[in-house]
Amino acid sequence: MRAAVLHAPGDVRVEDRPDPTIEQPTDAVIRVTAACVCGSDLWPYRGIEEVDGPAPMGHEYVGVVEEVGSDVRTLEPGQFVVGSFFASDNTCEICRAGYQSRCVNAVPVGALGTQAELARIPLADGTLVATPEVPADDLVPGLLAASDVLGTGWFAAVAAEAGPGKTVAVVGDGAVGLLGVLAAGQLGAERIVVFSRHESRQQLAREFGATDVVAERGDEGVARIKDLTDGLGAHSVIEAVGTQESMMQAIRATRPGGHVGYVGVTHDVQIPGEELFFSGVHLHGGPAPVRRFLPQLIDLICEREIDPGRVFDLDLPLEQAAEGYRAMDERRAIKTLLRP
Repeated sequence: MRAAVLHAPGDVRVEDRPDPTIEQPTDAVIRVTAACVCGSDLWPYRGIEEVDGPAPMGHEYVGVVEEVGSDVRTLEPGQFVVGSFFASDNTCEICRAGYQSRCVNAVPVGALGTQAELARIPLADGTLVATPEVPADDLVPGLLAASDVLGTGWFAAVAAEAGPGKTVAVVGDGAVGLLGVLAAGQLGAERIVVFSRHESRQQLAREFGATDVVAERGDEGVARIKDLTDGLGAHSVIEAVGTQESMMQAIRATRPGGHVGYVGVTHDVQIPGEELFFSGVHLHGGPAPVRRFLPQLIDLICEREIDPGRVFDLDLPLEQAAEGYRAMDERRAIKTLLRP
């Protein structure tokens, strides 16, 4: 099969790799219909995370089941499925509490790679959710978004306790932040403020439900949020970047008693203990338990109530994966969809 492999920072190649096979009786092999480049893929691409030899890339995927292991009970070949970026059994105590990304048997799908023609998905019964029928082509981007960025933005909004009567601020205008805007709107937020300096992203944020745009960052951005909220700060803040500046901006933009939902993969973030203590804010987040939300999100997409696939503004064949990475790295694209 053909698959995208990261050899070194900035060096993505699409090359021949062995076809995946059933290795455990709980596995499934799917033929990938669509995959994409994640913002978190840019960390090793930029050399911020170490690249340990040639590494298969990708953890967002939709496709058609090709083969299932002998212990798989809920899936069969020919079904169209959406999966999470963490494989989970969906039966352990942690999964049943709704935190499948921290399943006691979790397997990171990114270690296997889904920017490929075929992918092996461990713990298939607990990880993959079949759509009611094979979807129309125009629904595929939205269903692909559900496998990570929509589920992650949704979890951030839930963790931030976005809801009716609330003002929600969103730090980060990448795909996760933009879909956090969409999620906050679906959860009934009264006002949604997005931090963004990019006109195309501002426009999409407004179409997803943002009521206000703030271009300032850091302390200036916090001051603007305070101006918009009678000096109090937002009730709910979504942090979708993962840097020191973005985390502190999120905490400082939140009113006492408010909630921060953080889903940006953190890099060298250190929160001053005394400031956190006196802020009076709630912090909750981490790797999103996408599997918790997949049935609901699939229904919303298949019923055409939401269209999260609009975050994909670059659609390329898998063979051009290197250009997809470059475009996102250079901020020429919000998110790249790859079609094997």
